[in-house]
Amino acid sequence: MRLYISSDIEGTAGIVHWDETDYDRGGRWYDYFRAQMTREVAAACAGAKEGGAEYIMVKDAHDLARNIIPAELPEGVVIQRGWSGSPFCMVDGLDGGFDALAFTGYHSPSHGSGNPLAHTMSPAAGEVLINGQRASEFLIHSYIAAMMKIPVIFISGDAALCESAKAFIPGITAVAVNTGKGAAVTSLHPADAVRLIREGVKTAVEKGGKDCLPEMPDHFTTIIKYQDHRKAYKFSFYKGAELTDEKTLRFESDDYMDILRLYHFIL
Repeated sequence: MRLYISSDIEGTAGIVHWDETDYDRGGRWYDYFRAQMTREVAAACAGAKEGGAEYIMVKDAHDLARNIIPAELPEGVVIQRGWSGSPFCMVDGLDGGFDALAFTGYHSPSHGSGNPLAHTMSPAAGEVLINGQRASEFLIHSYIAAMMKIPVIFISGDAALCESAKAFIPGITAVAVNTGKGAAVTSLHPADAVRLIREGVKTAVEKGGKDCLPEMPDHFTTIIKYQDHRKAYKFSFYKGAELTDEKTLRFESDDYMDILRLYHFIL
């Protein structure tokens, strides 16, 4: 199996505040959480190898995409750092040569209550909907896998996201490391999170993902509700976008690549 792993940080065990996600925000806890993010990714890689994966590519998919400590990943793992500018964004480099996709450290979407850091791509978006469903970054990028008929076999992050992932892909293996409540989280011990992620990815790879292919809609309608009316007005000039009220854009297409291009320029 050739496995692609996309890794974010806001669904890492114990994380609760924005200053823990980014060195430039001045957070003294960032170094700790980038190390925990790395441990969780390394555990996913180790579990994948134990399950029979022969090739593993990791995408550092948080913020500047320079968080994971490469030397702490298992030997033989390939990592992409930084952003190329592709509309595939958090799964940049995913193609038909991969047999499965996994996510670690993912989080609830904008307007969701499952994570104090809940958002979808940009804090400017108060809510993002796809076909009436609240769109997480997991959902957006799972549809990219669906375009290429690649199973999505594993997710780790907050409990609310894991529940929605299992509703979307019933066969997915999910490991919830945090449970959000208001501005707080209750989390697993970091070592327990690492162990469960390793075991979960091993199991998911062994299963092979035959029941983990996301269903691809025939048509897409996306609605983006911005925090600031000025953003909505500015981005209403994107071709095909419709301003439905002072803070809301609507866009439709049968081609999911059109949706991805839209998000690439307005989120």
